Amino acid sequence: MNRSILAIDQGTTSSRAFVFSLDGTILASSRYEIRQIYPGDGWVEHDPAMIWKTALQSTRDALQKAGSDVATVGIANQRETTLIWDRGTGEPVYNAIVWQDRRTAPACDRIRQDGHGREITARTGLIADAYFSATKIAWILDNVSGVRSRAERGELAFGTVDCFLVWKLTGGAVHATDATNASRTLLFNIHEQDWDDHLLSLFDVPKGLLPDVRDSADDYGITDSRILGVELPIRGVVGDQQGALFGQACFDPGMTKSTYGTGCFMIMNTGSEPVVSRNRLLTTVGYRLAGQVTYALEGSLFNAGTAIQWVRDNLKLIRHVREIDALIESTHDNGGVYMVPAFTGLGAPHWDPDARAAVVGITRDTGIAHLLRAALEAVCYQSRELIGAMEADSGRQLDRLRVDGGMAANDWMLQFLADILDTVVEKPTVIETTALGAAFLAGTGHGIFASIDEIASRWSRESLFTSDMGPGRRKALVDGWNDAVGRVKTR
Repeated sequence: MNRSILAIDQGTTSSRAFVFSLDGTILASSRYEIRQIYPGDGWVEHDPAMIWKTALQSTRDALQKAGSDVATVGIANQRETTLIWDRGTGEPVYNAIVWQDRRTAPACDRIRQDGHGREITARTGLIADAYFSATKIAWILDNVSGVRSRAERGELAFGTVDCFLVWKLTGGAVHATDATNASRTLLFNIHEQDWDDHLLSLFDVPKGLLPDVRDSADDYGITDSRILGVELPIRGVVGDQQGALFGQACFDPGMTKSTYGTGCFMIMNTGSEPVVSRNRLLTTVGYRLAGQVTYALEGSLFNAGTAIQWVRDNLKLIRHVREIDALIESTHDNGGVYMVPAFTGLGAPHWDPDARAAVVGITRDTGIAHLLRAALEAVCYQSRELIGAMEADSGRQLDRLRVDGGMAANDWMLQFLADILDTVVEKPTVIETTALGAAFLAGTGHGIFASIDEIASRWSRESLFTSDMGPGRRKALVDGWNDAVGRVKTR
């Protein structure tokens, strides 16, 4: 049997590829950054050609470095990011509109004002927000000359990034997505597990644009040998955050993971029945295997690692993230400084697209270290808000949180997270859990793994963090955060 699995992880700031052994060990990897395009306030785009070029090059690099036979391919992707391309040529009609983009917030406001909010949530588990794909699709159809008429003639295809990569890798032979990505479009009925004709009409999206929806471990065709130099079966596709849920082996109801990257995404497995949120969380598909859906509750924060990037790239107060630890260790506390990183609005549980970032509590004594500390602390305070909402919705008390993502490499932040949450925080041995989840799903789809129990046995913990903060100190810090958030909220 071939002894490795290729996973492509196409994210917001980079495209990465990994070759994993069957026990989850990384044999090879490669990474290329993605350029962010900001055409206007709250607008975020990617060049589709760059998405494809970087994904392809990282894949070729990883395959060459691994020097081992690959059995199958899995794909994980930045979710909600929207592309439309020509079915004949494969050429996109417009840049990819990124999940962070807020240009369609006014359209979502109108939809809610017209009384459609509750029915959208009832069918999709989501809220009418610019975060999701539907209004992005409609914007491209209505604002790029000739695109709507071409779509209505069946000449164009829509897809999230996973779908675009499957199309490209198979030479245009397969136009398909998985249930996790479909569930993030505002067009997919999570109860019926199919595209919803009523929602398609509401958002004015032609059904002919849409891909086939398959299981997360399923047949997504064969890679074109002209592209990778080899034919490989693509057997796993998953949205990046659900990929991390699977890679963290959160297979039992109540198990929760949080990924700290560009944004922060916390997901709780809720089992075979969807849990309706009363606290403005999202009900979504966690994964779908053999037609059986595992549902989840999710809270999404639009800006996490972007706060550190802002301090580094815009303020130019540091040159590299390696400088953070030493600077933070030089401080005894946050100096009363709080950063609310609402650069593109506030996500769950506030859902305030018009909120903007702020730093409050600055005094003459405030320095670089305080700003960096405030940026890291902000991620932890927001995580506390999400967990509180999840516990209230699910009726389950969280006793531990599994973490991953680039920011999880910072042990100081993970200790503060355990302190402010007053719970156990676990960091896995393999921190690239999004890619690992895609690999595990591909292995499942290819028949390498017989069950999720077999996958769970491969999860291992590198570090454990427990709270070392008293309740009085915790309350004072949280009160300060709540005051700061109150200053930027608009609704």
